[in-house]
This record gives sequence, structure tokens and C-alpha cells, in this order.
Amino acid sequence: MSNIPHIILAKGKEHSLLRFHPWVFSGAVKKKADGLQDGDVVEVYSAQNEFLGTGHYQHGGSIVVRVFSFEPVEVNLAFWEYKIGQAYKFRTTLGLTNSSKTNVYRLVFAEGDGLPGLVIDVYNGTAVLQAHTIGMYRARHEIAQAIMNVLGDNVKAVYDKSAESLSQKAPADAVNGYLLGDNGAETIVDENGNQFYVDWVNGQKTGFFVDQRENRELVARYSAGKKVLNTFCYTGGFSVYALNAGAELVHSVDSSKRAIELTNRNAELSGHADKHEAFAVDTFDFLKRPLEEYDVVILDPPAFAKHLSARHNAVMGYKRLNAEALKKMKSGSILFTFSCSQVVDKYLFENTLMAAAIEAGRSIKIMHQLSQPADHPISIFCPEGEYLKGLVLYVE
Repeated sequence: MSNIPHIILAKGKEHSLLRFHPWVFSGAVKKKADGLQDGDVVEVYSAQNEFLGTGHYQHGGSIVVRVFSFEPVEVNLAFWEYKIGQAYKFRTTLGLTNSSKTNVYRLVFAEGDGLPGLVIDVYNGTAVLQAHTIGMYRARHEIAQAIMNVLGDNVKAVYDKSAESLSQKAPADAVNGYLLGDNGAETIVDENGNQFYVDWVNGQKTGFFVDQRENRELVARYSAGKKVLNTFCYTGGFSVYALNAGAELVHSVDSSKRAIELTNRNAELSGHADKHEAFAVDTFDFLKRPLEEYDVVILDPPAFAKHLSARHNAVMGYKRLNAEALKKMKSGSILFTFSCSQVVDKYLFENTLMAAAIEAGRSIKIMHQLSQPADHPISIFCPEGEYLKGLVLYVE
């Protein structure tokens, strides 16, 4: 055994790690090293002293270790360069790292890239890092240097936006800011030829919802000459795609006045602001209005459930939201509807939409089943990484 602190599992609790699932739950632990601090690098061993993995220790939660290597490793700059390099190579295979039409993509997607607790998005030369665990937060300076070393001239600065994602576990001195370089507070990015302002300092998450890129393209396919309603619009991603595709009219709805301001800026950037109108109102209140004028309706709410205990209420929320829309949509219209709640899987989401259609008394057909793009990879060993699901429905 090495000098790295150890976690010893109870007998028979090693099977998930032998299948390369990266989570160690508290109930599987028989013994742990004394004096462990949240975020410490630890090695996990079976009851028979068989090495199983290296990861970050988490204090006080149901998951006590998130494994980032199933081999013994020295966690230093070279290690982070290797992991970032593997993630970058994958995005290069996807055609995202040197595209003339797209300069915004997810570089690291947590468990999907073997780096649980870490998300990195690239926005036209600025990498925005978000740590969701104390371990990744403590390693942020080495990770930032590894990003610069691997991406070279393709990135000019690394911004840390971890204070919010660490929530109650955040150290008292956790403050968002640049780790390397300084590219200001926002930039204009290109996504499939569509332009957007991205504000990583004040915006939600890392500044933009990169995960809907391919689904926005699909909305564009159905928007030419149509009237489109985009609810929970945030910065107007779907709205801009619809405008650029030749929509006759686009209405954007969000309860946040700041989101509406950003949506209007992006509509101006598209050059089609004359066909766009935004409403700073709650979507549920907006859906009380008639919807017969719209050919395409988009429902893309924030996660209604972040924990299993909230799943039932989330399902009821999705059912209510979709039933309200389906009751008022005209025959022959199209509904794009999404859930980003990880605890609501695609089968439960489909059943929820079926229940909503029954309540609304409408017949619907599934046109497309949607998910997250490939730069948000789902590890075959950790299916919990699949969180975004969507349906495109034809309303009869």
C-alpha cells in the first residue's frame, strides 16, 4: 500500500468499483484513515487489501469517495494534463476544437470524462471551470495550468466559477475569479453559425447552456415561416436559432428580467429583432393565455428535482406544465419538451408526458427522442451521467 490515506471497504462491497463505477457510498466503508479532510486524495481498497481506485474524499454525504483513477497515480500537474488531454482529444474527434462555426463546447463533463465533480466549458478562448466537490476545488490551480498547457493558443484565460456550485460546502474564502489570464466578463460565441453573448461572471451555470446545441439545431429545422414560443428561455438560445432559420415570429418567456435582457441582446445580435418579443413573466402564468397562434412551443424548465426525495413532486410539475401547454396548442403544432432532472429518467419522463396528454385530452405522436450532445458524454460505467432528455411531439 502507498502512503496516500486509505479507505477500506467492507467485504463484498468492491463489486461496483470492479465494474468501474466511480462512486463509493458510505454504507460500503469498513474503515477509513484518521484525520481525513474533505477533498483529500485517498486510495480505496477491498477488504482483501486489493487496490480499487484513487479519488477525492467527501465528508458528510452519502457518497464518500468519487474515484478519478482506477490505477494507482500520483496526483500532480502531469496527471491533470493527461486527463485534460484525453478530454480534449475526444472533443477534437467530435470536430469541436477547431471549428469555423462553433467555438463554444464542454471540455470536461465530470464522470463522463473520468473527472467526477469537475465541469469545464470553453467560450471562444476562455475556459470556465466549475468545481462541484472540494477535492476538485482544491486542485483548481493545477487544473487551470493543465488547461493552458494542453489547449495552448486555443485558450487565453481560465475563470473559476465554483463558489455557487460548491453551495454549503464552499470554503469561506471561495470567490469566483480568473485563475489565469483575464478576458473580461463576457464574450460573443459562435454556435453552428449563430451568435450569442455569454456572461460567465453573472450568468447561470458557467454562462450558457451548452448541452442544448444539437436540440437548438432541430428547433431551427421546424421554425422557417412559423410562429415560435420559447419558454424558460434564459438567454434565448432556441429563440435565436428560430429567428435565424426564418421564423415569422418568436416570443421568449422567462421570469428573470436579466435573462430577458440577455435574450433581447441576442435577438439584436441575430439581426432579426423585429420578429422577436420577450416577456419577463412566469411561464405557468404565461401558459394561461391562448396558445393557438404558435406553431412550435418549447418547454425547457430548470431541474424540478435535484434529489431522489423530490422526484414525485418533479413528475407532478412536469405533468402540470405539459398538460397546460397541450390543452391550448392548436392541432398540427409541435411541442419540444425537456427535463434536465437526473432523477427523472427518460422512461419516467415519457410516461409523464403520456399522463399529461391524457389529462389534456390530446393525441400526440413522438417525432424525436432527444438527449445531451456528445461533448457531455455518458460513461457506460456510470449511467447516472445521463440527465438531459427531451421529446418532440406532434399535437393532433
